[in-house]
Parts: sequence; structure tokens; C-alpha cells
Amino acid sequence: METIIIIDFGGQYCHLIARRLRDLGIENSIVSADKITLESLKNFKGIILSGGAYSVYAKNAPVVTKKILQAKLPVLGICYGHQLIAHILGGKVSPGKAGEYGPTKLKLDVKSDLFRGLKPEQNVWMNHRDVVERLPKDFKIVAKTDKTKMAAIENTIEKIYGVQFHPEVTHTKAGQEILKNFVGICKIKSKKNLLINKTAIILEAKTILKNKKAIIGLSGGIDSSVAAILVSKAIGKNLTAVYVDTGLMRYGETENFKKIFSHFDLKLVIIDASHQYFKKLKGVASPELKRKIIGHLFIKIFEKIARTLKATYLIQGTIYPDRIESGITKNSSSIKSHHNVGGLPPNLKLKIYEPLKDLYKDEVRAIARQIKLPHELLSRQVFPGPGLAVRIVGEVTQEKAKIVREAGRIIEEELRESPYWQKIWMSFAVLLPVKSVGIQGDERSYKHPIVLRIIESEDAMTANFSKIPYPILEKISTRITNEIPAINRVVYDITNKPPATMEWE
Repeated sequence: METIIIIDFGGQYCHLIARRLRDLGIENSIVSADKITLESLKNFKGIILSGGAYSVYAKNAPVVTKKILQAKLPVLGICYGHQLIAHILGGKVSPGKAGEYGPTKLKLDVKSDLFRGLKPEQNVWMNHRDVVERLPKDFKIVAKTDKTKMAAIENTIEKIYGVQFHPEVTHTKAGQEILKNFVGICKIKSKKNLLINKTAIILEAKTILKNKKAIIGLSGGIDSSVAAILVSKAIGKNLTAVYVDTGLMRYGETENFKKIFSHFDLKLVIIDASHQYFKKLKGVASPELKRKIIGHLFIKIFEKIARTLKATYLIQGTIYPDRIESGITKNSSSIKSHHNVGGLPPNLKLKIYEPLKDLYKDEVRAIARQIKLPHELLSRQVFPGPGLAVRIVGEVTQEKAKIVREAGRIIEEELRESPYWQKIWMSFAVLLPVKSVGIQGDERSYKHPIVLRIIESEDAMTANFSKIPYPILEKISTRITNEIPAINRVVYDITNKPPATMEWE
């Protein structure tokens, strides 16, 4: 078969490798490291070893046998996979003196088949601390950075390659070319039309749901909107869309929701549950607990409606980045519980169906264009499921939610007037549980600071802070401190993902 097998060691970007191969027209399969056997390799023409959260020398680190690497198939190890190749084949991996997280300059050997056609210096995306310190036999170094001497290694005889960086993320500018070169080494021809399309999702929904009744939590965001429209095309009036106003919504969210979805042929139920949410969140400061409380309350509301409608399924617009960051695979690290994933109770009485679970945000947007969702929805920025609760560090109150909501409105208004709006993935305010001294109206003030977070991304797996010009930032800061009485200071978050996440909580 003209396919590549991806061995999953729990890396956050493992599924993204599959996505990038799909973009190249290459069929592939992901298999957990503990499930791989020599027998299972016979139908493949190449192997990719994913990244992972472990150190290769850790006691419970996921591994493969040496025989897997000696199966006479081209192998590409990425990050943890790169280190594992060295570790298994007689090299040495050690903790680095300092980690490398985010954009890094790579100097590479353009004579390597893996780097064919590339310039000798590239911007790549790193996310590691351990490093390969000694090469295995018959390997040579083909790339390095200032901190990592063995950033890429190869054994051309056995066609085994290892890269410490992540070619699968968009921030590695030549990453797709590197993967394409590996496909060439595997001697695989690409196929067209491998991208997931709306027809396949609708057919799947028809097959799974059949004539059953279902409800969907519709937030007005792009993910839940696409999921709702596709499932409604599959089961028609058997789907009821439920919009819950938690009191943690963006400025004007509920009004906009009513306006947009009044034009769709959807059964709609709108519920104001803000009082319940603020009551449940009183005194809660833990980010994980906030997410789980919000998730549990959503489910209680949905279960009540489901009983009334005699619905048996709950449809969710969960996409892949939500799932992987909630630690869905065996060796993946749980970074944060997405309320659709980590917030679900074990005794849930509804069956869950996630039609978009294997898609990335840009793929969802592409489907949204196919089904002709209005531009207003397509151009909306990403908004977290738990709403403003994760943009308030510490306890959530109505007063704090109002502050963050107003600050978010000002940020969006100013950025929409700038040429940078189309490049921005998310722009929002974070309220900190501290106060600082300021001076307003010739008097001392002691008020909260707002953190301004503006980021650019393509698939939510990695992100850069946006290099917004100072005059725009100054105008945003001036408006926030002038128009919101509780704020006297604005700071700008200049951290990429990794090492940070997009949201603060």
C-alpha cells in the first residue's frame, strides 16, 4: 500500500503529522507505540515516530523494539522519536543545559535527502529539553542549532532520519517540504482529494445517528455552528440546537446569536443560565476545577432538555486540538481539560457524537465556506468553551466578567480597524487577581491590570504573539484605562505557544 504508519508516543502534534501528510495526498495510519508489531508494518512503505512528553530514559517511557527500526523501511523520528532512534541504536540522550521552545534558527546540510531543495538556514519550531549527545553507529549530523549540536541526524544506508524540531507545525517554514522529501525517500506517490469534506461527515452522521433524536450545544462559534448545520442536514428536525447563556459570553454574544441563527432551518432553544454559573463558580480559583464545573453544569442543562425531547445523543463541536490537549491518547500529557472532553461526568446519560473530532480549525473553516455560513461567523475569532471564566485568573464574579467583556470589546473594535485583523487568530483580555499603583486624575489609584493577548496561528497547535505596532497597542491601552474604571494598567503578553498556551487558564 502507498501509505505511511505514524507511531504515536503521545506527542501533542502526532495527529498533526497525519494532517500534513493528508495535505500532501499521502494516506497514513496512526498506531499507539504499544500496539505496533513487525507484522503490522508489512502494508506500509515508511515509518514516522512522533514526539512525546516523556524522556527516553524515564522508567515508563513508551518505546518500540530495535527490530521495528531494522524493518528495512525508511524511518523519520521527530523530537522524542529522534531521541528514541539514538537511544535504541546505541547513541546517548541526556538532559540539555537549557530547553529550546518556539522559533529557532537551524543550520542544515542541503546535501541530505531530507533537506533537498532547502536553503542552508531555516526557521524551525522546537519544543524540547533532552538532546542527543552521542550518535549511533553509521549516523552523521545533518543539522544543528546554537543549543543543539545534533538537531538532525541520518543513516543513509538504512534510510533512518531523526529531527529534533517539528516539521509538522506551520511555524517550521519548510516543514512541509521536509515531509515531502521523506515521502520521496519512501517512494510513495500522492493521491488527490484526501481532505475531509462535508459529504463524508453528513454520511457518517446519518449512519451513526440514524433516526435518533439529538441535541447540540450551539455557542455561535465556528465549530459548533458547522457541527450543527452538518448534523441537521443528516437528521433534520431530529436535531435540537441549545444555546446556553452562561453570563461568560463575549460582548453582545447572545444578541448576535439570535440574529445569525434566525436565518437557519434549525430547532433552537435559548436558555439564560448565568445565575446558575456564577453561583457554582463562587469561591473557585482552580483553572481545572472551573473548567469541570462549567462542563458538568452544561451537561446537567443538556440532560434536562434531552429528557423533555426524548433525545439520546449529545452532539459536540469538539475539534482535535481540544481533545489532544485534554490527554486523550495513552501517552499524551493532559495540558488542560477542554470542557467538552475533561468536563464530562462518568455517568453521562447521553451518548456523545463529535462529527469534527479529527479536524483542525482551518479545516472546519474550509467546510464552513463549503456550506456557505455567513461571513460574520467565518471571520469570528476563536472563543473558549468555558468562556470568560478562563480569562479571569482566580475566582469568577459577575463584576470581573463585565470587566473582561468590556476590555475584549475595546480590543476587537481597535483591531478591526487595523490591517492586522485578518492575520489574528485570537485577541482578548486577561484579568489578573492582583492590583498595582497608578495615577489617574492627579490622584493615586490602586486597581487591576489587564493582560492583552494577541496571537497568530493556523491550526491552534502552535502560535506566535502578534507583532502589533506600538501606536495600536497604545490606543487599546488608553481606551481600556479610560473607559473601564477598575483598570489602571495594561501589559502585553509576548509569549509564543509553546512554551505558553493560548489562554492563560
